[in-house]
Amino acid sequence: MKHARIAWSGAIQQAVESEGQLRITQGPHKGQLVGFDDVVWLPPLMPVKQPRTVIALGLNYADHAKELAFKAPEEPLAFMKGEASLIGHRALTRRPADVRYMHYECELAVVIGRTARRVKKADAYDFVGGYTVANDYAIRDYLENWYRPNLRVKNRDTCTPIGPWLVDAADVPNPMALKLQTTVNGQVTQRGNTADMVFDVPTLIEYFSSFMTLQPGDLILTGTPDGIVNVNPGDVVVTEIDSIGALTNTLV
Repeated sequence: MKHARIAWSGAIQQAVESEGQLRITQGPHKGQLVGFDDVVWLPPLMPVKQPRTVIALGLNYADHAKELAFKAPEEPLAFMKGEASLIGHRALTRRPADVRYMHYECELAVVIGRTARRVKKADAYDFVGGYTVANDYAIRDYLENWYRPNLRVKNRDTCTPIGPWLVDAADVPNPMALKLQTTVNGQVTQRGNTADMVFDVPTLIEYFSSFMTLQPGDLILTGTPDGIVNVNPGDVVVTEIDSIGALTNTLV
């Protein structure tokens, strides 16, 4: 099932995809169908009691590492992001006026479904609640080290669109065989497949949970394949993953 979190009728609503529309699942409007164009899309993540941990991966596709003239890493290269960077489907991302190179990154985002601590790889999928699409923008002008991007490169307000759907893990039987694609103003600029990750989803969950507790609602952004290009104000960027959804974002 594809879940959405939206603003509609003066309130934040939970919804699911139904008959090409959104069906409200809670509250006084439960059961009502609403058009995709009649709502404001929010990150499809349920509120959590504790601060949400957002982990992102660098150089987790060998072709992307090669694109940047690096060898593939020998262990996961991770950095943290704040929840304030997250925005929803069809939202606007601000490009700073003084930068020369800002690029998208189409990524499979893993949403943790239950508390994970010292999880073995063979059991890792039992701890996944679902999947969504993330676009992890980066600003190269501020980059000091590809291996550990600094805050101004990655942890920026409006620079991590996510959505539109949270797809139940049960509906994605093989997350390691999903096609990824990015278009800029309708032109395909990036193609890839999650099969080409250096570290797959079970490996990442085993690795991170070996030294930190992952809580329900935490996110792991799993990296991007090669094919990044500069984007400018006015560009419409669509990052899409088979079975997960197509996330639209506009630069301003």
